[in-house]
Amino acid sequence: MNQDPAASGPAPKFAAFIGMMASLMALAMLGLDIMLPGLPSIARDLAIETPNVRQLVITVYALSIGGAQIIYGPLMDRYGRKPVLLAGLAGYAVFSVTAAMATTLPMLLVARALQGAAIASARVGAISTIRDLYNGRRMAQVVSICMLVFMASPVFAPSLGQLVLSFASWRWLFLLLAFVAIVVAIWLGLGLRETLHPENRRAISSREILGAFGMIMRSRQGMGYTLAGTLIFGTLSGFVNSASQLINDALHASERFGLVFGGVSAFVAVATVVNARMVPRLGSRVLSHGALIVSILAAAIHLGVSLAGRETLTSFVVLQGISLFCFGLMGGNFGALAMEPMARVAGSAASAQGFLSMVGGALIGLVIGQAFDGTVVPLASGFLICGLAALLVVAFTEQGRFFGSGLEAAGA
Repeated sequence: MNQDPAASGPAPKFAAFIGMMASLMALAMLGLDIMLPGLPSIARDLAIETPNVRQLVITVYALSIGGAQIIYGPLMDRYGRKPVLLAGLAGYAVFSVTAAMATTLPMLLVARALQGAAIASARVGAISTIRDLYNGRRMAQVVSICMLVFMASPVFAPSLGQLVLSFASWRWLFLLLAFVAIVVAIWLGLGLRETLHPENRRAISSREILGAFGMIMRSRQGMGYTLAGTLIFGTLSGFVNSASQLINDALHASERFGLVFGGVSAFVAVATVVNARMVPRLGSRVLSHGALIVSILAAAIHLGVSLAGRETLTSFVVLQGISLFCFGLMGGNFGALAMEPMARVAGSAASAQGFLSMVGGALIGLVIGQAFDGTVVPLASGFLICGLAALLVVAFTEQGRFFGSGLEAAGA
């Protein structure tokens, strides 16, 4: 199985292992997207009078996932992958039930924050476990397959949410999440051995965490692509935050919410497949820089269509789909380029990068979402502004040289 000799104990069968890791990575996204069809009924039941305030149910969850990532890397390096993962899944189940019982918006938001903090362990744990067991091309293959499942989650999650809402209240969405977390926890508990060798356990060190932040800040490439990734993640967060109001209110397609959201999100999943095939041939810079330029053009066209009052459901799916396709080509590649100079502190740097990108992106997404005015204009404007800002950041990072240079040109 091309197993890393440092791993303690054999890996489970390949297909079962892929299923476990993909389930972990998809569960966090499921908790985000399955909620979108239920936001109007949550707003009614909890007497949320200001429409844009309902977006906090999404934003608080995303912020807590990003903020909590920084603590899980050190915890897993100290106590092992499996116990921290199981604790996170148990917490996710408990806080999902708590959210289902919420009677006020503050109670729901607290439960969502705790939900996000608990499930932040899943992505960190999945990547760490994969690295324990595999290396080289086999590791890249496993991560790619898991990421494909992860990116496919937004395609079916809203439809699943609508299905649940067709015969039950929004509270059952949270109960479903609790059930899924319990099933995944049992699966991991029975089928996955601890993968961190006792000799590789390390004490929790604040110096190492702060050192990773310092290395990112001091690295032109590391900081540049982390910032660029934050900006484009902010556009995705803005889309997710305002998707319910955009599709239900602005486009009057509430009955087809799952189909429309899933159709747009499918562009990201397709881009993930394209990226996996094309990166070995073209490189991360060519793909991500080209996608950034195309995304700016698509956002400019989308803004023009919206300002002219010509927006239709078809134009929205096509133009927003193009923007998200470009996101699929930028997200992973920006992250990889940011990590290139961080080999010496890869684990801590990955946690720090995830923290900066997710928290910063969630805050940008909050601004875009809160600007919703009944039209697509704020979303298209947010994509255009963030795209232009990311272009400037990349230009500064690469000193004006686009489409391939430096380490990657040498095959790094």
